[in-house]
Amino acid sequence: MTISSTNDTLLHEVALTLFSGVGPQLTRQLMSYGGSARNVLHLPPGKLLKIPGVGPATVKVLTGPERTAALKQAEAAVHKAEKEGVQLLFYTSKQFPARLKQIPDAPALLYYQGTADLNQPKTLALVGTRQATDYGREQTERLIKGVASHRPLIVSGLAYGIDIAAHRAALQEGLETVGVMATGLDVIYPHAHRKTAEKMLSQGGLLTEFPFGTPPDKYNFPARNRIIAGLSDGTVVVEAARKGGALITADLALDYNREVLAVPGPLGSVASEGCHDFIKTSRAALYAEPADIEQALNWDLALHLQGKPTAPAVYDAAEFAVEEFQLITVLLGANGREEHLDNLAWKAQLPVHTVASLLLGLEFRGVVKALPGKRFGLL
Repeated sequence: MTISSTNDTLLHEVALTLFSGVGPQLTRQLMSYGGSARNVLHLPPGKLLKIPGVGPATVKVLTGPERTAALKQAEAAVHKAEKEGVQLLFYTSKQFPARLKQIPDAPALLYYQGTADLNQPKTLALVGTRQATDYGREQTERLIKGVASHRPLIVSGLAYGIDIAAHRAALQEGLETVGVMATGLDVIYPHAHRKTAEKMLSQGGLLTEFPFGTPPDKYNFPARNRIIAGLSDGTVVVEAARKGGALITADLALDYNREVLAVPGPLGSVASEGCHDFIKTSRAALYAEPADIEQALNWDLALHLQGKPTAPAVYDAAEFAVEEFQLITVLLGANGREEHLDNLAWKAQLPVHTVASLLLGLEFRGVVKALPGKRFGLL
């Protein structure tokens, strides 16, 4: 088969993610110096060694026999994706989830099959124990029914228990739902959820960072959890024991400055001990009714303004210094949410002390507002 120029670009992007020892962060570093994946894979050893973070071992991987193997595997992946209607989303793609791009350990490539827009205005993750109780499943269904008027994208992990209950409840309410997988797209795990997964393809989708054929290795699940947390505006833990993947996802969401809520359970319930601990230690807000999510994620304001046209603020780049406009652009991309100072600095690729000084000037000019906890938003 021949490869078009567009697919040639994609082929090299996919290949760049298949080298051992070359993770997402190094991929970005290589791209920033090479300009494109194709250029990176054709750089001579001498130029590769000049890139920070690249040593002899990485050069050997990128220029040796593994390069040929990666390109061959990438070509097979591109053809399989075309045949099966799978989107291969490199992090430079416009279709790559903007929320996910904001986290420091975001994947460099996503395999996505489905109909949902991954950049919807409202996204909500629901996670919990695999040993869900009747109470947990009931609360999951009630929660999703309660937020259905907002038409959020429901995100979870397709696992037993709360995850699959969330997906099924979303489908029942006519909401789009995306399952983030710890396997390749062609390996549905657990197999018992295949029928639900197939329904999701036409009412949401399936998403993974793992290549076709990847089995459900135990090390893949924590990596999967960061995508669930990063893809969502907020994460709700419905039921969780003191240890487990749901709490890992919640902790990651906190690290990413995303909202976390937890559903309290019956006193003495082992299945809710993790939720209670998160609430007691103020790592999660208590969820008692849909209004709690609406307030935490500013959805109540969105409902109030529904049908009332408002002119969005327009910022002229000519009126600001280059670095000031960088910060304004980041805040605009936050879709009304406030950003933490450190997060702003990372997204704008500016030193924290510089960002703090710029924000102070923008605050005096009435462009941004300062909030408790070193958080900032546009006025």
